[in-house]
Amino acid sequence: MSNKNKNKSGIVYSTNPDYTITNDQDEEYETLPPQQQNLKVFLDRKGGGKLVSRVSGFIGTTEDLSTLSTSLKKHCGGGGSIKDEEILIQGDHRDKIVKWLTDKGYKAKIAGG
Repeated sequence: MSNKNKNKSGIVYSTNPDYTITNDQDEEYETLPPQQQNLKVFLDRKGGGKLVSRVSGFIGTTEDLSTLSTSLKKHCGGGGSIKDEEILIQGDHRDKIVKWLTDKGYKAKIAGG
């Protein structure tokens, strides 16, 4: 992200010397238990036509998202990453991911076309 887009609050200048900009978007939420998570699994195409399975809807800390991502990558036997608070796993593993998540108590379903 470029530096000029970091302040998205729309405030350019304030005459109040005590004013401070608060960024509510970086606030981390407490991780919900698996049965309260509502995860959606999508299939996307990235550059070069490569398929990527994308898991979105996780509500929780970055650390818990990272732990879930690592477990899913190991289960699918593929690489991946976390981007914009979504788990990306290389390849079409939607069915595997949904089955693994539901076995662990998560509410998960395949979404998209």
